[in-house]
Amino acid sequence: MYKNLDYLFENLSKSKFRSSFHLRKYMISYVNEKGLDKIKEHAYDFINKKLKPAYPKNDGRQTAMSGHPVFIAQHATGTCCRGCLEKWHHIPKGRELTLDEVGYVVNVIMKWIEKEMDF
Repeated sequence: MYKNLDYLFENLSKSKFRSSFHLRKYMISYVNEKGLDKIKEHAYDFINKKLKPAYPKNDGRQTAMSGHPVFIAQHATGTCCRGCLEKWHHIPKGRELTLDEVGYVVNVIMKWIEKEMDF
């Protein structure tokens, strides 16, 4: 896990794939309508259900490529599957995420969303 998220985001920006993701207008409207606290609740819910288990169902394909701002943020930040968590964040596969790791992942997602919202 990165202590310095600026370094993480600098590395992610060098990836053509990761840097191609951005919130669309309807997603920005959704975040504005729901508020960041509700989006953060959604992020915790998605991460706890789809990434926290040691062997998530459909790992590598469990995160949609559209629809919700958190899904887009997950792809942009390499928090979309356990393989990407291992590659980008050095969180090993094959064991359940700790509470600290879940919090870290949600923090990364929310920081990216806030940057996209220009907060």
